[in-house]
Amino acid sequence: MINVESVQVTELATNCYIVTDEVTGDCAVIDPGEFSPKLDKALSKIGYDKVKLVLLTHGHYDHIGGTNELLAKTNNKAEVAISENDVPLLSNSVLNLSKFFTAKPLEDIKSDIALHDGDKITLGESVFTVISTPGHTSGSVCFVCDDKIFSGDTLFYRSHGRTDFPTGDEKAMLDSLNKLANLKGNYTVYPGHDMSTTLDSERKYNPYIGNNFYDNIY
Repeated sequence: MINVESVQVTELATNCYIVTDEVTGDCAVIDPGEFSPKLDKALSKIGYDKVKLVLLTHGHYDHIGGTNELLAKTNNKAEVAISENDVPLLSNSVLNLSKFFTAKPLEDIKSDIALHDGDKITLGESVFTVISTPGHTSGSVCFVCDDKIFSGDTLFYRSHGRTDFPTGDEKAMLDSLNKLANLKGNYTVYPGHDMSTTLDSERKYNPYIGNNFYDNIY
C-alpha cells in the first residue's frame, strides 16, 4: 500500500506527488516540476535517503523542472524514469517548452529507466504499472498503483490535457482516455493539474470519454 502527499509547484500549479511505500518507507516523487521550499520541506521530513525514484508522466518543463535539484539532494542515487518516447524532451528546450515559458531553458536531465506500456516499477513492496497514454505528448504515461492512477496531463477532472504542443495528438488523446476508462474497477485519479477525481466519475461525466464525447457534440 502507498501513501500519497500532493505538493503544488510552478506558476502553472502542477501537482507533484510524493508517494511512499507504507511498509518500507521508500519514496517516489512524481513530476517534480519545481524544487520548491514546500517540496524540500516535505521530503526532508521523509529523508532524502528514502527517495528511490523520480517518475515523470511526460517531459514538459512544468513536470520535470525540479528534477536535477531533487537528484542532487539524494546524492544522485534516485533513478529517473520516463517513457522512451519522451526521453528526448529531457534535453530539448523546444520540446519541453522551457525555451518559451521560463527565464532560461532547463539544463539537460539524465534518465535512468526508459518506460514502455505495461512495465512494472517496484517501490519497496509496492508496484507501479506503466500505461502508455499518448496525446499530450507522444510519450505521456500514467502510473497505476493499488487503486490509484497518476494521470499526468492525460486525464483531468472533467477534461484532458492540451494536444497543441509538439508531439501532441488529439485523436491519440481520445484513444488514451478511453484506454483508461476501460480499466476494470474504480480508481482515485491524481492528475497533473487541478483537483483529484475518480475514474467512475470521469467515465460518467467527462465529455471526452466514450459516448460522452459524441453526446457532447451532437
